[in-house]
Amino acid sequence: MTKSIPRARAVSPAPSSPKRPRPVDAVPAELSASATVLLLSGEGDEVGAAELTRRVADTVRVLRKALGYSLDDLAHRSGVSRASLSQIETAKTNPTIAILWKIAAALGVPFATLLGEEQVERVRVLRRGDQQVLRSADGRMESRPLMPAGASPQVEMYELRLQGRSISVSEPHAKGTTETLFVLTGTLRLRAADEVHDLAAGDTVFFHADVHHSYENTGRTEARYHNVITYTR
Repeated sequence: MTKSIPRARAVSPAPSSPKRPRPVDAVPAELSASATVLLLSGEGDEVGAAELTRRVADTVRVLRKALGYSLDDLAHRSGVSRASLSQIETAKTNPTIAILWKIAAALGVPFATLLGEEQVERVRVLRRGDQQVLRSADGRMESRPLMPAGASPQVEMYELRLQGRSISVSEPHAKGTTETLFVLTGTLRLRAADEVHDLAAGDTVFFHADVHHSYENTGRTEARYHNVITYTR
């Protein structure tokens, strides 16, 4: 889940980075919340979007303080400016997927943790209408969670939709994170560090996502993928 641009471009080698922060062993109790609603523009209403913005603000602030990081520390580790982090923590801005990925990696938590957690029953049906869609800033990448929030601290599953002739570029995720992509329709050109692989409908690829990587739809029509993200905690 990441920022997207209309045309493919080369992925720069991963820059050197400071020592990674230790992961948070447990999310503080005050971060437990009800079902995730809306991130960015898309399905839902303005009230839901405002609620999620506030939840992200509270989560980032509490996790940062739990690790003993100042805003400057988190800015240095994440590559997100201090001014942007301050706006996020005070709920003055609705951050993009790409920025949240950077913050999650710097804090050592799964992406979904920043959106808030909920209690999951032994059996829970997640209806299509309750699956909140996340979109990139330009709207060319769309991500729909396929697991209830809080279902697993180690695994997340998404359906990705990428418009034709588009590429979605991702920063390295937390060390040890892996992804498995299933191509449902269309094509996928995966770049992971210096490797490039072309896949068609029915193909699957597994890779370590703690390096720079990107998903490219080389076709003219929308492509759909299932993406399983696995974290080490």
